[in-house]
Amino acid sequence: MSEAFAPVQAYWKDPTQANRDALRSFLAPKTTLFQYTHGVADLSLVSPDGRNLDDFYLARPGNEEIQLDLLLDYQSNVALYGAIQTNLREHRPPVLAVWGKNDPFFIPPGAEAFKRDVPSADIRFVDSGHFALETHAREIGAAMREFLGKHIG
Repeated sequence: MSEAFAPVQAYWKDPTQANRDALRSFLAPKTTLFQYTHGVADLSLVSPDGRNLDDFYLARPGNEEIQLDLLLDYQSNVALYGAIQTNLREHRPPVLAVWGKNDPFFIPPGAEAFKRDVPSADIRFVDSGHFALETHAREIGAAMREFLGKHIG
């Protein structure tokens, strides 16, 4: 994860009200727009539908607190990374990771790290940001079909 996750990690380490409140800006429409558009080469490929729907649901009464609870709980996912990596090393399953190379949160080294555990992992980057499917659905879908055809076909 990148430095953009530092406020979330501070909340994990010390779940005070101040650290929780520091994350409220993550739920603002300007942040949703950032998540959908940062690192996107061609903004015309980003439909406003997904972002507007996200903003609509984020604005529902009580949802902000739920989202902040989820951000706190995300540390449970990170706590499992070691077990996941062990499983990957031991079982060497086929791995496909298609990543937005400009993702401001989950940076390319996170995708490349799969190769440490599964050297044959197929790691691909698209010229996009956090929501790469918004701009590269066809390319990612084709990669998935190719990968699945090769490994389960």
